[in-house]
Amino acid sequence: MKQFVIHAALLAAAMFLGGCQRSEAPVLFHPQGQPQTLGEWHVLSSDGKQLKLNHGVEPYALNSALFSDYAHKLRTIWMPEGKKAKYSANDAFDFPVGTIISKTFYYPRGQDGAVLRVAEQKGESVNGLDLSKVRLIETRLLVRRETGWVALPYVWNEEQTEATLARAGDVVPLTMHKPDGSEKTSFAYMVPDENQCAGCHSTNNTTRELHPIGPKARHLNRDDPWHDGQNQLARMVSLGRLEGLPATGVPHNARFDDASASIESRARAYLDVNCGHCHSQVGPADTSGLWLDAGTDEARRLGLCKPPVAAGQGTGDHLFDIVPGKPDESILIYRMSSLDPGAMMPEVGRATVHEEGVAVVRDWIAAWLGNCTSDGAHVAMR
Repeated sequence: MKQFVIHAALLAAAMFLGGCQRSEAPVLFHPQGQPQTLGEWHVLSSDGKQLKLNHGVEPYALNSALFSDYAHKLRTIWMPEGKKAKYSANDAFDFPVGTIISKTFYYPRGQDGAVLRVAEQKGESVNGLDLSKVRLIETRLLVRRETGWVALPYVWNEEQTEATLARAGDVVPLTMHKPDGSEKTSFAYMVPDENQCAGCHSTNNTTRELHPIGPKARHLNRDDPWHDGQNQLARMVSLGRLEGLPATGVPHNARFDDASASIESRARAYLDVNCGHCHSQVGPADTSGLWLDAGTDEARRLGLCKPPVAAGQGTGDHLFDIVPGKPDESILIYRMSSLDPGAMMPEVGRATVHEEGVAVVRDWIAAWLGNCTSDGAHVAMR
């Protein structure tokens, strides 16, 4: 990462741009309880025509993001005035009590009530969201209280004017197609319940405490899509929202869809953000022995010629998590490509297959050399 140089003019411009198209309504942090509507937090506001960010709410983006049935996401962070997050090289930043992180899931609108399967465009949510062009589905909040983080899912009404707390989750039937009308898919978009939210965000299997997944240095270290020429982390510092950022050596994950990056860096970034919060040395899937987080370098832990801990439906009758050069014989690809509830990975959060993500991981496995013996040893090519 290049050394940061923050100029007063840039700071002033950043503060000006950050205030564009904002509601001046103050955010209302609730130190306890479960407000029944999203509007009670005053983080976002909607009149049915436009979704706006309220005063002091800042958007952010990730290098590679968690796949959620091709939904686009508007991510925001609000922190109490004068408070800062503390930098960490590897873990989620330590955010102060009072922090509210939001993630709004939406789709570009198609015809006849369908939604479109298209990639997010740079800066498409710079002024909030034009609701004549997109359909809001849900907004999830992570709230930092004195007792720790709390996850709250809210589902938007048909009028797109308010979202209501859905503690038990929800199911939203959708039809999705590409802009040319091809590849039409009907599926049930699943809004997770509170336990499912906690299941993903409890990234340490011992403490079971909830933590953010996306706001980590390696995910946030990128150009800010809303403010040209600014690095997101440098901008957080300039706005007085982050402390402890080093001048050099900040980790960086690749964009999984960046064809100019190596296939290994793209695949590892994809697996890190989609799987690594569970499949790590301390995560809920620690006993699987398959660790897919960015800090794991040992090939065996990444799945090379590794037999599954428990055989069964989830293996697809394959023997090893990764068979070098043979993605179709690898359990990892089988589970990523499956929609069977007993086999699919991730277990929650999707009802479709991420074709582009699977293709990147397939290409990564296809590039591995060697063979697996029947007892799980890796034999290198000579």
